Amino acid sequence: MQTPSRTELPLVADSSGCGCCSTEARTAPPAEKGVEYGVEGLTCGGCVARVEKAVLSLDGVESAAVELVPGGVSRLVIAGPAELSAVREAVASAGYALTSS
Repeated sequence: MQTPSRTELPLVADSSGCGCCSTEARTAPPAEKGVEYGVEGLTCGGCVARVEKAVLSLDGVESAAVELVPGGVSRLVIAGPAELSAVREAVASAGYALTSS
């Protein structure tokens, strides 16, 4: 088996950047039931992944999905029991902040 050279790999003509750094909004799966929070400071898919991973590590959290709004307030929807203070701390540990409410 021969590995193709870099010049043979297909290039994508997309100005939005890589999947990690795309500034296009990512659509979160609709949550039937869950608690919604606003998160400030997210700019790319990497940010989304860090927040989701941090929140999913909390006891009782069944799912966590972020709808990215670059430069604005992104939407975090959590299914399962989670204390606000624990969610706030998990988001902060990922480097971001819940909006005040």
